[in-house]
Amino acid sequence: MIELVLTAAGSQRVRFAISPLEEVLGAVRTLLGLRRHPAHLPWLTEAPDVPELAAVLSARHYITEFLSPPPEGPETTAEAQLRAVQATPPDQVALELAMVDADLSGLPADPAAARDLLAGQLETVWHALLAPQWPRLRELLAADIAFRTRQLGSGGIASMFAGLHPQVRLVGTSVLVDVRARERLEIDSRGLLLIPAVFAWPNVGVVTVPPWQISLLYPARGVAALGTSAAAPPEALAEVLGRTRAVLLATLDRPAATTELARRHDLAPATVSAHLTALRAAGLLASERRGHRVLYRRTELGDALLSGRL
Repeated sequence: MIELVLTAAGSQRVRFAISPLEEVLGAVRTLLGLRRHPAHLPWLTEAPDVPELAAVLSARHYITEFLSPPPEGPETTAEAQLRAVQATPPDQVALELAMVDADLSGLPADPAAARDLLAGQLETVWHALLAPQWPRLRELLAADIAFRTRQLGSGGIASMFAGLHPQVRLVGTSVLVDVRARERLEIDSRGLLLIPAVFAWPNVGVVTVPPWQISLLYPARGVAALGTSAAAPPEALAEVLGRTRAVLLATLDRPAATTELARRHDLAPATVSAHLTALRAAGLLASERRGHRVLYRRTELGDALLSGRL
């Protein structure tokens, strides 16, 4: 059990972030058979030839923190994290690689050289596997954060933690994480970072190695839907709304942005934007700004219309 004690200062800084490199690590570990996944993702078929990175990620218990440095927030990019990896002090690299329970004899003995080699392989996997799919993955992660933020606003921190994961609970002023490790840590003024991840399922993870910010990684909501297509709208609804608007309404069972919907349905962003505006004006969609993006989701009225309950 890991106990994360929310101090007076730390409890004011419970926040969410998105980690592109965490998804890179998770995707490779999924391909290595070390993580399960609830969805069939046809694009996740084969990793590029990255033997040294694969060796590190084949570990059963510890795979380093510096390869996926805690992100600054929901807008963190893979490029920013890669720069952080490349800037990791050699002493920190050596410390963490020494903790990895895997055969790392193929890595250079010089920690700086090992770091740079692994950073290059991370970048290779990012561009080959994750970057083409990132807009859709990122929207799913942003939707999870939006959901948790609403929970936090309506029910407080206890309500949010209660729904985060079966292995996570809030008891008094402590967040208890039911994992094999045994640690008790106080959350300092940097706060606790909560990171939803597509490839975390079904487990949670905790970043506790100094000097990194203490972070809790958990499976994002709605991951199983990544491997499925939205249900086709009823024909009668398509005749009333028009086929494109009906398809968009059926698609928005989870929040998404205009650009994602345009890519998914091979439509011009301006066309999608016009249809979304009309559906929102009719009360069938709601919108919420997240950073530079606007996410749309079905309202209860939209659900009722799609299901034929109206």
